[in-house]
Amino acid sequence: MSRWKALPGELDPRVRQLVVRLRRLKDHSGLSLRQLAAKTGYSTSSWERYLGGRSLPPREAVEAMARIGGDDPTRLLALHEVAAEAWGEGRAGTSAPDGPNAPEVPEASEATGTADVAGAAGTAGTAHTVEVAGVLQAAGADDTGPYSLSAPNEETRHGRSLRVALVAGSVALVLAVSSAVLLAVRLSDGDSRASATPLGSATSSVSPSPSPSGPRTYACEVERIDGRWYAGNSRTRDAVLAEGLAGPEVAEAQCLLRRAGFAPGVVDGIFGPHTKSAVEQLQKQAGLVVDGIIGRHTWGALRR
Repeated sequence: MSRWKALPGELDPRVRQLVVRLRRLKDHSGLSLRQLAAKTGYSTSSWERYLGGRSLPPREAVEAMARIGGDDPTRLLALHEVAAEAWGEGRAGTSAPDGPNAPEVPEASEATGTADVAGAAGTAGTAHTVEVAGVLQAAGADDTGPYSLSAPNEETRHGRSLRVALVAGSVALVLAVSSAVLLAVRLSDGDSRASATPLGSATSSVSPSPSPSGPRTYACEVERIDGRWYAGNSRTRDAVLAEGLAGPEVAEAQCLLRRAGFAPGVVDGIFGPHTKSAVEQLQKQAGLVVDGIIGRHTWGALRR
């Protein structure tokens, strides 16, 4: 049995399967590369490239090898068709297979009547490996011995381990950063919500003007201080307000919305549907994200 050199680790599995099958048939025939060239019409150097995975053998060469090795040409040609598809996908720009009239090149020395075959291969994709599994299994493939489909390359295995470690580290880093950001957002949101008194709270930093037969109302004493508008209910510039909250900050926002020409409804310090609609109109006009929530940027638009 010939002592074949390992095929390139990056060789597409579909091409690798065809080369492994051709190697088996050559060994079974007992022919040297020179004798094989004489019987098939393809040069010795061509067979070196075919059996080394450097060139894709033409259909006629595969059929000739099947006849010499006593194999079923139909099965071998099916493998060749799948390999040709993989070769076309992953090896654009490589030279075409040699024909019977290809020029000879200096032959490698043959110590036992067979040639050691080696070569480098370009990158080949493995995206369609699953769809050809039936063909590979029908061809009698295994993954052991001198015809192993895998390339036992220690450097390749080390590279894969390194890539796996890098990916795992990156995922862990992303998760840690995401958790930190989420925690910071929740803490910030909690502080902001604490500054806006929930609906029904019994305390208020500014005494509202009570209404004898309706909800409490706030006065809007709008004035411009240091280039910013204030309505006398709150001086906040970053409290986060959303529908369902209540308090003087909401009343301040309602007064400033009314000053800007938007209708938040009654200035009662309650963030309801009318206030939310007015906030969305302001955000749209100011070119902000339209979400109906008052944050730092929306306060900036209200104060300007």
